[in-house]
Amino acid sequence: MFGSLGFPELLFILVLALLIFGPKRLPEIGRTIGKGLAEFRRASNDLKRSIDTEILAADSAERRPAPPSPRATAEPEPAPGDSPGHVDTPRATPAPETGTPEERTPGSADEPPAES
Repeated sequence: MFGSLGFPELLFILVLALLIFGPKRLPEIGRTIGKGLAEFRRASNDLKRSIDTEILAADSAERRPAPPSPRATAEPEPAPGDSPGHVDTPRATPAPETGTPEERTPGSADEPPAES
């Protein structure tokens, strides 16, 4: 606790303090020093706790996936070769064929069947 101070050195310091301050003021000084050390220890622990909390918050922020950008969720990426302003329009599907195979004429399905 006191590093390299041994018992004789501590005894010398206490006797010297007793001679300088006297027996009446020595307990008061001891209490004041004890309160000061307790307050210092409390402040040191609070500082350590706040630093640890900030480190944990920074680590958890790094581990969280980045939120998707608004553009990525709003529209899909254009296919290669598409221009940026290109908008896909649905393609017309051929109309179902009507009539019997004999009535159908070669050509487009949009043309009416030929009369024989």
